[in-house]
Amino acid sequence: MNNDRRSFLKFGAAGVAVAAGLNGLMSVNPHLLNESITRKLLGARRLAPTFPRERAKDPKENGNVGLDEDVTDWSLKIDAPGHPSRSMSLDEVKALPRVEMTTELMCVEGWSEVVSWAGTPLRHIAPNDAPEYVSLTTPDKLYYVGLDLDSALHPQTLLAWEMNGAPLTPEHGAPLRLVIPVKYGIKNIKRIGAINFQTTRPPDYWAERGYDWYSGL
Repeated sequence: MNNDRRSFLKFGAAGVAVAAGLNGLMSVNPHLLNESITRKLLGARRLAPTFPRERAKDPKENGNVGLDEDVTDWSLKIDAPGHPSRSMSLDEVKALPRVEMTTELMCVEGWSEVVSWAGTPLRHIAPNDAPEYVSLTTPDKLYYVGLDLDSALHPQTLLAWEMNGAPLTPEHGAPLRLVIPVKYGIKNIKRIGAINFQTTRPPDYWAERGYDWYSGL
């Protein structure tokens, strides 16, 4: 049994496969669960498991797309229909309610690592009338992910600035990255430069390369 399959079973999806039928479970990439099955049967607001802080380790750096640009003058740009564009400094983001959690970061390559994060839930920057989708991009726009609003507002979806008790390193997405433990690592975008709440499904870097757009666990 390969590592992807172990991850699949780990989250209880084997029972879903029996109930729903294997033909409906897989989408573009056979390692990833189909969005409709994940959202309907597992629930968009289910919580990912948490772990003791002492189990946390540094994960692989994996992926450097979007990390080459100088971030000396970094700010987080936020756009939403019907609202003026705005920017937040890192200090302003850090002034939002702080959450610490220790969860598992899982990669589509088959490895996983328990990691401790600190940040603020993304929902704290979302407007009350946020539309259905959210786009997140790096400052240079070379890496980008798309989320449905339920996933973006999930209580464990963090804008994180610390990993394992220390500020993020550039390789792990400093100064601010996304942590969303109910999805595979390809959705956990490093070095967020802009967040756009929008009415249409945004493009996604790995979905354009054959992976499932939803990429839920």
